Amino acid sequence: MTQTSDFGFGTQIRKSPYFDATVRWGAKDFSVYNHMYIPRNFGDPEQNFWNLVNDAILCDVAVERQVEITGPDAAAFVQMLTPRDLSKMAVGQCKYILITNADGGILNDPILLRLAENHFWISLADSDILLWAQGVAVHADMDVHICEPDVSPLQLQGPKSGEIMKALFGDTIMDLKYYWLREVELDGIPLIVSRTGWSSELGYEIYLRDGAFGNALWERIMAAGRLFGLKPGHTSSIRRIEGGMLSYHADADITTNPYELGFDRLVNLDMAAPFIGKAALTRIHAEGPKRKQIGLVIDSAPLMGPNTTFWPINMNGAPIGKVTSAVYSPRLEQNIALAMVDSGFGDLGQTVEVLTDHGPVQAKVVARPFYDPKKKIAVA
Repeated sequence: MTQTSDFGFGTQIRKSPYFDATVRWGAKDFSVYNHMYIPRNFGDPEQNFWNLVNDAILCDVAVERQVEITGPDAAAFVQMLTPRDLSKMAVGQCKYILITNADGGILNDPILLRLAENHFWISLADSDILLWAQGVAVHADMDVHICEPDVSPLQLQGPKSGEIMKALFGDTIMDLKYYWLREVELDGIPLIVSRTGWSSELGYEIYLRDGAFGNALWERIMAAGRLFGLKPGHTSSIRRIEGGMLSYHADADITTNPYELGFDRLVNLDMAAPFIGKAALTRIHAEGPKRKQIGLVIDSAPLMGPNTTFWPINMNGAPIGKVTSAVYSPRLEQNIALAMVDSGFGDLGQTVEVLTDHGPVQAKVVARPFYDPKKKIAVA
């Protein structure tokens, strides 16, 4: 039997409130994300994918740390961090945002939650935005308080996640709209729940507001999900690539700007409010991005797992870009990939050469997302 002591990088890597429970339920491997352990292996990743798309999985994503911003100037400060217009964001709403630096580079692509008029959480991908926000605040001349609260999310994702949520919280939870949140309790455990997730499936995120209840919450959800086929799981690379969802540090980083990703909708250059990177993004928009993200179908034997290096892409023997995320989709029966290429290339239908770990192969440029492009599954 696996023991929690079998995993160890030292005390500098933090454990989530669910760490012991995930090991008990079969977590075999972990990686490090936001200075914390995250489960990456509960067995066959293909079976994890099928569990997700057919039934439901529960994932420990406490690594999605929250940056809490409160105070009289909280709304103005949060707007300064992102090029997305937040002027119409209501209390109880969530939004997908980008956080940009002075060069227009993406520092993070988190979910923003508005808990109250002057109370926000930034639910992070893997980068130190707490330090960035605290640094920005030093000279911002705004009345804000910025900290990392004791908040640890779980993701309950899959077509049966709604039924499990109803079993846990009652019928009224079904009124929760896509990208909205609600404050609730479960057996006295304080929570925020939202209709969000990193899977492109119907799903919820359950934000635990007191780490002492981690084990109890995990077991309570797994017990409620037993009748619905709920399995412990990990975020699925297969499903998120099918859905065209970004993985920060892979598909985007500090050198990537929103226009390269086709995220024009997340940038409002016309709003009066200032934001960090506005001048740079105005220039990039006027000149046009030098690169663009594309989708690829790679013509080779099924990949045995996601790529662990960036694969160069050539056209007519010349380098034009790199594959950032690649995986075999058992549902589509294809190797699919997200890639970044020079803006003069990558038209739909073009053929390129990808230099994989096993040698050069041909790939065809296709539209992304690869599956459910209108996001009807997640929004339903």
